[in-house]
Amino acid sequence: MSATRKAKQFLVAIVKLLIVSGVFYFIYDKLSQNNNLDWSLLLETLKQKDSFLIVGLLLILTFLNRFLEIIKWQNLASVILPISLGRSAKEVLAAVTVALFTPNGIGEYAAKAMYYKKDEAGEIVFLNLICNGIQLIIAVIVGITGLFYFNYSYPALSGSLAFGILGAVVLILLIFFSSRKIIIKGYSLQRLVEKINTMPHKVHQKNIVLAVLRYLTIMHQYYLLFLLFGITLPYPILMATIAATYFLGSSIPNLQFLDFAVKGSVSIFFFGALGVNEWIVVFSATLIWLLNTVLPVIAGSYYVFTFKPISEHSE
Repeated sequence: MSATRKAKQFLVAIVKLLIVSGVFYFIYDKLSQNNNLDWSLLLETLKQKDSFLIVGLLLILTFLNRFLEIIKWQNLASVILPISLGRSAKEVLAAVTVALFTPNGIGEYAAKAMYYKKDEAGEIVFLNLICNGIQLIIAVIVGITGLFYFNYSYPALSGSLAFGILGAVVLILLIFFSSRKIIIKGYSLQRLVEKINTMPHKVHQKNIVLAVLRYLTIMHQYYLLFLLFGITLPYPILMATIAATYFLGSSIPNLQFLDFAVKGSVSIFFFGALGVNEWIVVFSATLIWLLNTVLPVIAGSYYVFTFKPISEHSE
């Protein structure tokens, strides 16, 4: 029993070391190999007289973005048991770190479940699905609205392509809801909806409010960056374009550490139609990635490295 326990502890230590080492390697690799980034241009931009205020607001929004996510998780986890803000922060940041290596951040679900008992794992996955699902719904609704507003003002997409995107979203929703009674391994959409309805209304309401605030925070991070780089387009069209590119960029399956490259590629097409220089678009996408992913991942690496399985807590 003692040998088995030591072997398990050694294996856990190796996994944690690999995750943390991989985090820093991928961050370094992606930044060092990006030839489109000219940091001297960024330094010149930061020397402008109005840059200090914009950078200050940007840092506040960066903190607020992750803080709102931590409060969201604390609110949802309360369905199982009340947790402190500190514990919620630990679980969220560790999950962001593990998610860096997985398609569309799916590792986040497993990482959060590791902090709970085995019989609570399914409930944690369900709550995390609710946590991310509301963010996705908001991004889709606002993103499609922004896409059509953008295309009305600057017809970069053909009418057939724009309506094709809308049609694809509607088709997916129709298939999704028409299959609500199909049961796969004991689960169905109808059962999911019933389970959602059993949750306290106050939890749902708080989750929606926090999700809207977080979405606005992310959108205005982009907005402030474009202001920092001297882009003075009208607020409605700039926000519509940001919403459209965020929606389309998030819809493309990718690994978290490639997120800035995917969103940057989509952004170049749309903002190019507005006459925005390509290097500004690339820098903005990279800086958002650094602020919203890299900084939390660096903090989360500590929690991954100090993580102890539930069995060790009980010893």
